[in-house]
This record gives sequence, structure tokens and C-alpha cells, in this order.
Amino acid sequence: MTRVSLRGAILAATTTLDRAGVPSPGVDAEELAAHLLGAPRTRLGMTPLVEDTWVSTYQALVAQRAERVPLQHLVGSVQFGRAELTVGPGVFIPRPETESLLEWALAAIAGITAPVVIDLCAGSGAIALGISAARPDARVIAVERYPAALAWARRNIVKHIDGGGSRVELRGGDIADQRLLADLDGIADLVTANPPYVPDGTAVEPEVEKFDPPEAVFGGPDGLDVIKPLISVAAGLLKVGGVLAIEHDDSHGEVVPALLRARRVLTDVADHNDLTLRPRFVTATRVRMSQARPATGPTGAVVPADSSATDKTGTGS
Repeated sequence: MTRVSLRGAILAATTTLDRAGVPSPGVDAEELAAHLLGAPRTRLGMTPLVEDTWVSTYQALVAQRAERVPLQHLVGSVQFGRAELTVGPGVFIPRPETESLLEWALAAIAGITAPVVIDLCAGSGAIALGISAARPDARVIAVERYPAALAWARRNIVKHIDGGGSRVELRGGDIADQRLLADLDGIADLVTANPPYVPDGTAVEPEVEKFDPPEAVFGGPDGLDVIKPLISVAAGLLKVGGVLAIEHDDSHGEVVPALLRARRVLTDVADHNDLTLRPRFVTATRVRMSQARPATGPTGAVVPADSSATDKTGTGS
């Protein structure tokens, strides 16, 4: 059996992936090699030579990646914060950009003992499990609508608990169904959400177009079909002083914060950049109705009190 250079195989794979238009060909070539070797990518140098049969298996994986099958589908998992998630067809793959939201969320509850956290549009359970892994004292509730994503979230939660992690509650259903979350009204220290928000018709990478479920990506003509009702739901779940964080499209850096500022019970509205320095998520704090500031429209004009929206509890949201 012939032994060949691992570095040579990786360089050849990098060339193949580069020609296929893969955004990070060198990293992906190394990640696939590390996956097959069962070793960390940082320790590839410890294996200078591999069998030619290994190279054949490796080349087959590389060929799939060149067809733009997501790297995470090929290796079967993705790291998100302290949580390792299993992913595959039928669920949105967590992106590194969302870790900025996770970091903010963890900082926001750092001083709270046993916080209550509700993650809406949970998908694979990434944010919920990222928080639970870092804060085992938290009560974390994940909410997801679509059956395929629910199955992946359930699988990841079981894996998390079997590995010694704390319990994470999973609820299946539409966040617009008031019965689903009625017992959680006004109890959350933190509400997070990574909803579908890409405007319909937007050109996306092949990995997204072919493999991410459309219902987890696209959010209507302007990308706001889910975000608009979600804001009211989130406001109703928060206790006074509780905070929310909602991810949005990088074209929404002004419009989504404006939607939150139009809610009289939300204050301290701020938008945040992701790791690529693009607008990515918005945050706000819940206040008492007696403390509520006047609602403002997209231009900053004060909205008359009788025209502001009400949340599902009957209070302004």
C-alpha cells in the first residue's frame, strides 16, 4: 500500500475547491482532512503521510464540497460558542456571524442568577444551546415551528444533556399562536431570535440556495414578514428590565431598529455589527408602561399614543 504526502493531498484539494468557487478553499480542505483523520485541524502536521486509499476517500469528500455541499453537512457538525451542534439537510446551518449575538446575550445576563432565556425561531438550537452551555444555571426555552428543524434541535438537546449539559426546553409551534407561549408572558430576562430575514429574490451562495431550507432563510419581499410580528411577541415575553436581541439582514441596519423604537415599552434600542463589521442584530430593553417613552416612527417623529401597537398582553409593545 502506497503512502503519500498529506500536505500534497491538501494542496491539491485546495486547488480543486478554489476552482469551484468555494469561499475558503484552504480552510475547507484542511477541515475535511482533519475530519477524516479524526484529529484537530491544528494537528494535521503530526500526520505527514497517509495511505493512498485514504486519499481516495478524501478526494470523494472534496468533490462533494466542490459541488457546494456545505462543509458542515460533510463533517456532520458545527461549533457554536461552547456548543457542538449536529446539522444536516432540513435545518439552517449556524453562521459565525451569529456568535456576535450570542456573545452580547451572554454579557447581558452575566449578572443575573438563574436567568430565564427564550430563543425564538430556534432552528438547530444553536443560540439556546450556546447559552445553556455557558450558563448551566439558566432556564432556556427554545421555540421552533418547522418539523425538520425541530428534529435537529431535539437531537442536539439530547446530545447536550447526555454530555452533562443542563436541561433545555423545546416547544414546537408558531410563535404567533398565543397558546404556545402564554405561560411565559412577562418572565424572560432575555429573548433572542435568528428569524428568516433575507428579502425574497436576493441572490445567495449555492450552499444556501441548495441546502438551507428556504423557510429558514427568506422573510418575504422586504425580509420583515417574520421580524415584525416577532417584535410584539418578544416584548410580551420580557419582564421589566429584560432585554432582547434579534438578528437581521445587513440591509436592515436602520429599518429594524426603527421598528423597535416604535414600540413604547422598548428602550435602549441599539444596532450591532457582526464579525465582518456589517449591521447584524438589534437589541432593546423592556420598560414599565408608566415609564414608557413616546413611540417614534422610522423618521424619529413622535407617534400619537392612540396609534401605537399593543402586544398580546394588552399593553403597548
